[in-house]
Amino acid sequence: MVRRSGRTGPAEAMWQASRLDYAAMTPLRDDGRTIHASGRPDRGQEAGHGLDPQTVRAEFLALDQTVHGHPLVYLDNAATALKPRCVIEAVTRMYARDCANVHRGVHMLSQRATDAYEQARESVGSFINAESAAEVVFVRGTTEAINLVAQAWAIEHIGPGDQILITGLEHHANIVPWQMVCKQVGAELVAAPVDDTGAVPLAEIQARISKRTRLVAIAHVSNVLGTVLPVRAIADLAHASGALVLVDGAQAVPHMAVDVRALGCDFYTFSGHKLYGPTGIGVLWARRDILASMSLYQGGGGMIQSVTLDRTLYRDEPYRFEAGTPHIAGAVGLRAAIEYVGTIGFEAISAHERDLLAYATARLGEVAGLRLIGTAGDKTGVLSFTIESVHPHDIGTVVDTRGVAIRTGHHCAQPLMERFAVPAMARASLALYNTRSDIDALIDALLVVEEMFG
Repeated sequence: MVRRSGRTGPAEAMWQASRLDYAAMTPLRDDGRTIHASGRPDRGQEAGHGLDPQTVRAEFLALDQTVHGHPLVYLDNAATALKPRCVIEAVTRMYARDCANVHRGVHMLSQRATDAYEQARESVGSFINAESAAEVVFVRGTTEAINLVAQAWAIEHIGPGDQILITGLEHHANIVPWQMVCKQVGAELVAAPVDDTGAVPLAEIQARISKRTRLVAIAHVSNVLGTVLPVRAIADLAHASGALVLVDGAQAVPHMAVDVRALGCDFYTFSGHKLYGPTGIGVLWARRDILASMSLYQGGGGMIQSVTLDRTLYRDEPYRFEAGTPHIAGAVGLRAAIEYVGTIGFEAISAHERDLLAYATARLGEVAGLRLIGTAGDKTGVLSFTIESVHPHDIGTVVDTRGVAIRTGHHCAQPLMERFAVPAMARASLALYNTRSDIDALIDALLVVEEMFG
């Protein structure tokens, strides 16, 4: 279950009153029909006691459509997840009723907006078990969070001859910023290799950590293969050599409970849009002492105490990293997404997705010439594959004609493509609203591909 902040003061009461008021509203869909916010169906199960897919699916309005004459089957969740009704409502209400800037106004709308924004920060802190909400910095997404650490921490703490350690399965967002840092300061980027199953053996990481290592930057879960890395064990190795650890958690937070203190990492990053929240909002978590040691990333309004023409005094963290008007509605939508996931619980979500992964893995074996890439023992619901003599883009195009949405290409992980000697892969990725029927539709579509190109 998601941990709640426990705040019970006037601001929380005002927020709850606002939610009740909003429940009576009927915002419009883009086709002109209304979304009835009242009478929202029960999600069918207590958190941790199972997941009712049909009840869940009713909350995701995007699934109520056809594509090329077929019911939509959405299997592109690793790229972005669909949004439940409560997230859409929260964002709509923010713009419809509480549209004001934060931290700057004494009028009621500004106070409500500020409270909603800061309640979102507290919700995120509880969600990842941060020691304090002050350790939560709102950014545009995982990419900006990693770049913030690169430019506000790494260039101050990494120098000539030092090393940054990554793995061979990283997303470009966890490669390119470190290449930039190494070029800036004269450091070296080192990568631990990926084995044939798509795992990164702990021994390979251990062999590459030395006294020269200043930072270990790893994915919690691979966006291409679904591989889950042993973050705690890696963090222990890194800390024993005096290095800090950054975790790209973009692909982890939708599928498993994340406890940053239990993981032992120093930085944790993720994006809202993969967690059923809005695009353009993300999180950097870092220990408070580390945030305090970081240099400034951007300058502007919102992050200052006072400015003269001679000097500027800055606010404490996290605000000094949030220059300018933030994505207020995005943060509010992210809070709604976190609360939504909390009503279901990760025990139920994980069990459901494990069942789908096993079912899909077995059924993909029915497609002639299909090569499943990524068979690590610990992985989430990501299935990347190729079909002999068929370009992945052709696979994606054909299955789309059957209403099935998958991702094709290099998935912003070109070094991993090189490791498996392919130019691209097709990828089906699972979410809590997917069903076995979705897998069946994918297999039927792939059999069409087989027939067309076989």
